[in-house]
Amino acid sequence: MAKEGHKYIFVLGGVMSGVGKGVVASSLGLLLQQKGYPVNLVKIDPYLNVDAGTMNPTEHGEVFVLRSGLETDQDMGNYERFLGRDLTNEDYMTSGMVYQSVIERERALGYGGKCVEAVPHVRDEILARIEAASSYNGSRISVIEIGGTIGDFQNALFIEAARVLKMQHPEDVLFVMVSYLPTPGTLGEMKTKPTQMAVRDLNSYGVQPDFIVARSKEPVDEKRKEKLAIWCNVRKDRIIAAPDITSIYEAPLNFEKDKLGDAVLDALRLPEKKRASLAAWKKFALAAMNAKAPEVSIAIVGKYFDTGSFVLSDAYLSVIEAIKFSAAKLGRRAKITWVNSKDLEKAKTSRSDVRPTGRSGRSRGESVDMLAKYDGIIVPGGFGESGIEGKIKAIRFAREKKIPYFGLCYGMQLMVIEYARHVLGLAGANTTEIKKAAEHPVVDVMLEQKKHLSDNKYGGTMRLGVYPAYLKKGTLARAAYKKELVEERHRHRYEINSKYVKQLEDGGLVFSGTSPDGVLMEIAELPRERHPFMLGTQFHPEFNARPLSPHPLFTEFLRAALSRKRRK
Repeated sequence: MAKEGHKYIFVLGGVMSGVGKGVVASSLGLLLQQKGYPVNLVKIDPYLNVDAGTMNPTEHGEVFVLRSGLETDQDMGNYERFLGRDLTNEDYMTSGMVYQSVIERERALGYGGKCVEAVPHVRDEILARIEAASSYNGSRISVIEIGGTIGDFQNALFIEAARVLKMQHPEDVLFVMVSYLPTPGTLGEMKTKPTQMAVRDLNSYGVQPDFIVARSKEPVDEKRKEKLAIWCNVRKDRIIAAPDITSIYEAPLNFEKDKLGDAVLDALRLPEKKRASLAAWKKFALAAMNAKAPEVSIAIVGKYFDTGSFVLSDAYLSVIEAIKFSAAKLGRRAKITWVNSKDLEKAKTSRSDVRPTGRSGRSRGESVDMLAKYDGIIVPGGFGESGIEGKIKAIRFAREKKIPYFGLCYGMQLMVIEYARHVLGLAGANTTEIKKAAEHPVVDVMLEQKKHLSDNKYGGTMRLGVYPAYLKKGTLARAAYKKELVEERHRHRYEINSKYVKQLEDGGLVFSGTSPDGVLMEIAELPRERHPFMLGTQFHPEFNARPLSPHPLFTEFLRAALSRKRRK
């Protein structure tokens, strides 16, 4: 059962997906937190996957890894970035998790032989998880985002659980519907009918929205607000305009101007403990949106971009945001360009490109030479063989042309493979993820991962979550972090093969970060006298980057990129 007096805000989406429920939930959490209330944010995903770890990033977007190692939806990353703190396993829920718990309990006779059904048993499991999240976090207000769109079959039970909670505690539960108001180009008039129909659908569940956040290209005018108020049975002052903005970090500032936080507290019958202090947030947001700031150009060489005729940048969302945070700190604006490694891979290469030393050969098609115009190059994480040789071409080009390079997870592994091939002359260097019988398995599967793979156990079995690393003195990594011991989040099965570490180090590569026992290589880099910034991490530093506390490695990478820009 719900805690007496605890407040719950459910955020739902109407008309279509992608309208910004996560940004609204994050902004509400930030505003209420700034007004003095302990807040916890919960994301409910209605899919049957137990977690997001096995999903295709070109379809679903980035998998965000919590400190605990739980693989979650990318909205959890936004929650952490807006609240400025780590979230827990209790703050994430999927249909798969819920059904798994119910079935396991039934198998253990936890229901005493009853006929187990969606209502009440699955519904009650949902309510128990919502309550567990609020209790674990010790919060006063829970903001719960229900994924999907009103009318979807998949999220109906979650809305039913919210309805029951509202029925039991009518003064403690609010519903905020985020809906889209289109302005068809041929008509030139903003239309409210899709939102009216979405509210009617929600009413059919027995739920009435208390607030409507009206997403649109232009701000919703008074006439449209009046129309929505009449036909949706929502007070006009609780219809909040949310027009398109330059940056999602502008949203909390706009909502505070419209006094959304005050209106929500009033609806929940809670006093305002203090005025929201958004000065630091505003300073960051203005820096992040400053179109006049000097530009630094960054190429992200990845392979999870193409989805039909569109580019899905969400596959690398945390990387993009981490770049923005560090750029804002340095008073710069990052211009990010997507480079599809599969295009680089298709380009034919001259024979000089396979020698241990020498210039890269020109290629037909997307020549790697085009990377020379960028101030810095990032190769982010990923899996599998597709596009890998294109990434290796990009890494070699960055090393030889002394372009600042930052490799993340797979980006570090490929950096080591490239070095082994073209500096040490180990032409057969590869990862066993791609070539099991590689002549030089410079990157190999971790010992404890071999059984998981042989048993086809892929979900939730990688090396996940926070692990410590010790940093060597006199290295780029140590200078960036300014401390000896760091903790970072991981998501991988393969590691640098310990059999090749000495040979690589003797050849000039520096493993500047290692596990406490010295067995696992966590950071690889080239000395500064040989390259301005050539560094890769086995972990994912982007998951720890926050608007008000950018990640030091991203900041140092951008500093190096700016130095290159000045030299150019």
